[in-house]
Parts: sequence; C-alpha cells; structure tokens
Amino acid sequence: MSTITNFIPHRPPFLFVDEIVSETDEGLVARRTWRADEDFYRGHYPGMPITPGVLLCEAVFQTGALFLSRRQAAQGSAAPAGVPLLAKISDVRFRNPVYPGETITIEVKQKEIMGGFIFMSGSVKSGDKRVLNVDFSVGWKTPERPAGPAATPPAP
Repeated sequence: MSTITNFIPHRPPFLFVDEIVSETDEGLVARRTWRADEDFYRGHYPGMPITPGVLLCEAVFQTGALFLSRRQAAQGSAAPAGVPLLAKISDVRFRNPVYPGETITIEVKQKEIMGGFIFMSGSVKSGDKRVLNVDFSVGWKTPERPAGPAATPPAP
C-alpha cells in the first residue's frame, strides 16, 4: 500500500486500490480485495451485502490517478499543481455485483489529452466476470477550500 500512497492522496478508509499488477505507457492494472468487515456493508443491502457501485467506480478513478501520477514521475517531470480531479463521468455500465471477499482487477487506459483534460476508460473484472465499464476525464486542479469551520476536517 505504501507504493500506492506515495502517488495518490487517498488514505484508508477511502483507499480502494491495494496493489499494482502491471503498467504500460497507455494504462495501469491494479487489484482490490473487498473485506467483509468494511463498514459500508452493514448498511448496503443488510443481510445480502454487495459493494456499492459508486465505490467500484471510485476504485477505477483512484487507479486512473495512480496511473497519471506514476507516469509523471517516470517521465521525470513534476506533476502539475494540485491533484487529478474528475471532470466528467460517462457511459457507466454495471454488469455484475461484487460481494464481500471478492478481489477485483481494475484496468485504466488513457485515450487522449485535449484542452487540458485527460480522457480515460476504465473497467473492473472479478475473475472472468465483467463488473463495470466507465469513461471519465480528469483535469489537474488545486481544490479551493471554502472558509469557515465546516471546511476544516477533523484531526486524525
């Protein structure tokens, strides 16, 4: 996990990539095992828990951020200021549910760069079973935090 957290800002309990399987200049493949003790399972279809689709998508988006950050580092160039933030999500197709204990394979590929945005595609499989496909784009941005007490996260 330390390799992952060296490249993206996500941390448990909101880190959904466990390991890098492979990478090329065009994309990255990662893995994640969904543990039965993860808190969201208590309320997402109690008695018949399934992994929320939004978290499966988030695993794809984190894998995309990991790919972009690692590629920048491999090229020896500093990443642009900020972090890769989602700009658009489209054509999400959910095909099969994922249950506690399953290990998924996440694949992201860069399609093109246009107008300062990076367009990517992502997919998730569990074994030979297709789980989801999604197209998305990101832009490097520095999130601006609103002023006030609600903007300050609690200390760990």
